[in-house]
Amino acid sequence: FASIYSTFLQRAYDQVVHDICLMNLSVTFAMDRAGIVGEDGATHQGLYDIAFLRTLPNMVVMAPKDENELRHMLKTAIYHQGPAALRYPRGSGLGVPLDPEIKALKIGKGEVIQDGSDIAIFAYGHTVEWAQKVADKFEKEGVSVAVINARFAKPLDASLASKLIQSHPWVLTVEDHASQGGFGSAVLEELALRNEDTRKIHIHAIPDRFLQHADREELVHYLHLDGEGIADVCRMILAGEPAPEPNPEQRKHFFYEG
Repeated sequence: FASIYSTFLQRAYDQVVHDICLMNLSVTFAMDRAGIVGEDGATHQGLYDIAFLRTLPNMVVMAPKDENELRHMLKTAIYHQGPAALRYPRGSGLGVPLDPEIKALKIGKGEVIQDGSDIAIFAYGHTVEWAQKVADKFEKEGVSVAVINARFAKPLDASLASKLIQSHPWVLTVEDHASQGGFGSAVLEELALRNEDTRKIHIHAIPDRFLQHADREELVHYLHLDGEGIADVCRMILAGEPAPEPNPEQRKHFFYEG
């Protein structure tokens, strides 16, 4: 096991490729500070690990929705023959109950948290919590939202992704990661290979900009990644409007300009 910040692992990429993946060694990378880190600064934002790891042969890429699932994923990595990586954010756990027995998960299998018919939120990692808040909020408004915990970015649960796109008018992927090459991109790739209608997919992630040193909650809110922001994105998708853009007047406060 190598416990390491996401941003530090990207500095050792050549070693991951040649010293681990090429030889298919059973090494697990437990990546702390994955996603928006806020006050740790522009150099420490962990926004690229899904992209740079899922391109590597033999690598399993996963992310837990909470601290309980993190325990199961660690056991999954122990029993997996080959390299694996899991990411978790800066901050505290959610305080969820812990299962008395730690079990290995089926690799490449997602989890349907709740069913819904109007829109499906395909969330990766800790963004599942935000997606659930959206579903709870919309339930009171008469909007039916499905919430899916992806668990794995590689191998992706492509069968589940196909079912979602076939049974819902819209599917929103959500991740605390750069939009290019991340979880949403993986979903698009798999669905394109299956000749599914990828026009129904909307990727909600971090735009193609470096993030500034700022309060983490403020950054998440500015990027429309909290429950309120994802709800706004869903409303605009359902209304046939483009997703909201970050406020340009606050750009210098939240985007690192160099």
